[in-house]
Amino acid sequence: MKQKILHQPFEVHVADMDCWNERPLIYHFFEIVRIIDGTGTREINRNRFEYRPGSIFLFTPLDCRGFDVETPTRFCSIRFSEAFFSEYKTELDKERVTAWLKQLETIFAHHNRFEELLIRNESDCQMIASLISHLVTEYEQRQAGHEENLRHLVTLILNIITRNVHDGRMADTAGTRALINRVLLHIQRHIADPEKLRIEYLASQFNLSPNYVGEYFRKYTGESLQNYVTSSRIKLVEQRLTQSNLTISEIASELGYTDESHLSRQFRKHHGTSPTAFRKGLVTAAA
Repeated sequence: MKQKILHQPFEVHVADMDCWNERPLIYHFFEIVRIIDGTGTREINRNRFEYRPGSIFLFTPLDCRGFDVETPTRFCSIRFSEAFFSEYKTELDKERVTAWLKQLETIFAHHNRFEELLIRNESDCQMIASLISHLVTEYEQRQAGHEENLRHLVTLILNIITRNVHDGRMADTAGTRALINRVLLHIQRHIADPEKLRIEYLASQFNLSPNYVGEYFRKYTGESLQNYVTSSRIKLVEQRLTQSNLTISEIASELGYTDESHLSRQFRKHHGTSPTAFRKGLVTAAA
């Protein structure tokens, strides 16, 4: 994957989207993109979201991002690094802004991995558009004090965006709970079909980045995806051993194990004994 760095602390570009032909790339800086004209699809960490005139995106360092253009598209790109804000005059201001940027990175990383970021308040949309317009003018004219003005304008834009993120946090939390419940239900329904439990399949089904599925699952369940799938299968094996007369080979075939040997190895890892010994132990205890 190609990468791109910023050679100065701050840049602004207004251009047509054909200059995105080399994307997706991994960028090592923050970027605010506002769509001026056109439609298409934004790609971020292998997630895809539609864009339209007025759409606003914020990308964080190491996001892999790009655009798939449907109609001629013009955009404004505001790019900056942490160094852009480190030029504040006092150490206290520098520390405050650094902590603020880290918080922003965490907030927006969530949205870039899970869902489209929407500015729902119309007045906020208009305010951001106005601030970006003033920012472009300030950047192009470069009058006395323009660097300080640029920092303040970027800070205002990010504050407004962050406000919209926080306003939607309760809804986001409910949406996240609903999503993880759907993932868990999918795993239970397809526990015997390993193909439908693969990372790539889950990512496509639930609009998650393949690189983030495991991290997402652990974050909201407290255990790894592989461990959950393995444990769920073992519990079903236990049920079959205690409540049916199926052979070990038949249980293996029913629950998606490669063969009887594969089932036995997994079962021994969890119970310290073979499925056959486990079943015999139950029979002996009952007798």
